[in-house]
Amino acid sequence: MTNANHGAHARSATHGNSTASATILSMSDLETTIHAEPGSLHALIIDQLDDDQAQDIVSIPLEGKSSIADHMVVASGRSTRQVAAMANKLAEKLKQAGEPSPRIEGLPAADWVLIDAGDVVVHLFRPEVRSFYNLERMWGFGEDGETRKMGRA
Repeated sequence: MTNANHGAHARSATHGNSTASATILSMSDLETTIHAEPGSLHALIIDQLDDDQAQDIVSIPLEGKSSIADHMVVASGRSTRQVAAMANKLAEKLKQAGEPSPRIEGLPAADWVLIDAGDVVVHLFRPEVRSFYNLERMWGFGEDGETRKMGRA
């Protein structure tokens, strides 16, 4: 799959005991990788969002910055329908994996959906709403104006 703004992207993740990682590109096309511990909640969430074709996936490490979670994942959907579908699929995937049911807020409007999965907090946005709130900058990620984005191969 090709991201219209950034060309082709690669992703390598396998389920089970192997390494889960996704190649992401910055606006300057420098490669960076989101590393998630295989079998972890973080890896499960990254994989599911990637499978659901979420756009511009960013993972912000919160360990040492906040006691609310270890990771914050921010991603976009192309429409309210896709945002709602991604949130529902992610909640179902977490239940299937034996995780406690996540708390979900914002689902009726689906402009900004918050999924509290315990150690990982997920924010799903429509692109316009995401750029307005700019959570990545608020958490000190991408302060130099660089936004890291994940795409699919």
